[in-house]
Amino acid sequence: MDINCSPLGFLISLFFIVTFLAPQVKSRAFFVFGDSLVDNGNNDYLVTTARADNYPYGIDYPTRRPTGRFSNGLNIPDIISEAIGMPSTLPYLSPHLTGENLLVGANFASAGIGILNDTGIQFVNIIRISKQMEYFEQYQQRVSALIGPEATQQLVNQALVLITLGGNDFVNNYYLIPFSARSRQFALPDYVVYLISEYGKILRKLYELGARRVLVTGTGAMGCAPAELAQHSRNGECYGALQTAAALFNPRLADLIASVNAEIGQDVFVAANAYQMNMDYLTNPEQFGFVTSKVACCGQGPYNGIGLCTPISNLCPNRDLYAFWDAFHPTEKANRIIVNQILTGSSKYMHPMNLSTAMLLDSSRI
Repeated sequence: MDINCSPLGFLISLFFIVTFLAPQVKSRAFFVFGDSLVDNGNNDYLVTTARADNYPYGIDYPTRRPTGRFSNGLNIPDIISEAIGMPSTLPYLSPHLTGENLLVGANFASAGIGILNDTGIQFVNIIRISKQMEYFEQYQQRVSALIGPEATQQLVNQALVLITLGGNDFVNNYYLIPFSARSRQFALPDYVVYLISEYGKILRKLYELGARRVLVTGTGAMGCAPAELAQHSRNGECYGALQTAAALFNPRLADLIASVNAEIGQDVFVAANAYQMNMDYLTNPEQFGFVTSKVACCGQGPYNGIGLCTPISNLCPNRDLYAFWDAFHPTEKANRIIVNQILTGSSKYMHPMNLSTAMLLDSSRI
């Protein structure tokens, strides 16, 4: 058994991060782009159905109130911020993101979006990735007015960036309905090629806008979400079509990252194998202290995978025993397992280095 995958390994890694990493890494801004896995509440400021603004979302958050995070508590960006000794980034649309709060960074993510602009059209008013990039430019203008253009460029160049995209391009686009427009336009392997080509433009744009250390997560085990089990599974097996999509997409994303790094001449982009991180605890839930990796804590219907998590949904009493919080999203405990691998995982999970190594390397250059 890989000690990094065990509960003991998790505690050892956490001790390492808190004791050795956080004190050595100088404070740096943190920017987040992507979808509901990393949205800290931007969609709460939009007229959209893709919101997590009702009880019991946030039931285990420090305030015990919904924050717009698709989680019972903290999400992946929160836990990364916690590990590096920084406060959580505020949503870019938050009225509290002013003054010194701007210097912590910003979260531009928006639930429902994808690599493609036609992904998530059913949610209507969401911040598509092109708009997130526009907001990043606007953010830099706002910070320049505060601390000047040179200091702003330095802040952005030295920042940590997280981007999480791709899952919705399958779940809420290609496979959203039978015979969707994209599935009629592309066979799955060709669709993946198209997605990767478009993602390459996004990563290059991030670099152009000053990002110099970017963590890129691949898609998770999309076919194993309770929503997919409820629709497609007879005996609890993961939905094959989405698992195949992940198996096609993730290696190509890793190749793209290697290619863009080679173009730039340095390892700006770091690939996180979210699929493997997911599969570790989905296939061996008991090893991680979960009683189930199939049934969501909050929901209704088979696997609690039908519809939204609402105040009248089934709700488990102990979220730490569940891998999934709602029909699609991990619990805080599962998010902590993922971030542990991002921070300290081997090359099986992180390439060309894990985040702890990257940040120690960066701190020596700052």
